[in-house]
Amino acid sequence: MPITEQNVVRHELIGLDAEITGSKDPKLIGLAGVIIDETKKMLKIRTKKGEKLVEKSICVFRVSLPSGKKVEIDGNLLVGRPEERIKKKLPKKWG
Repeated sequence: MPITEQNVVRHELIGLDAEITGSKDPKLIGLAGVIIDETKKMLKIRTKKGEKLVEKSICVFRVSLPSGKKVEIDGNLLVGRPEERIKKKLPKKWG
């Protein structure tokens, strides 16, 4: 199933380009790169300056889908193991 703006929260994020557009930590805003790993509470992003671990719950991410479309996702929706997100009850926008 292709990644769309409706199912991206339930999909695999590794390999997608991401940028932090909002954060409780102002130093993280603007951080961009490729998501290379994911845990329950963190995303590992490969940037031009190296790998950075970012807490999901304090950030808003702009993710580039394979189609080229960009989607903003509140990191709180991503908290949890990737395999558990498919079972999670989400706001209507995310299906």
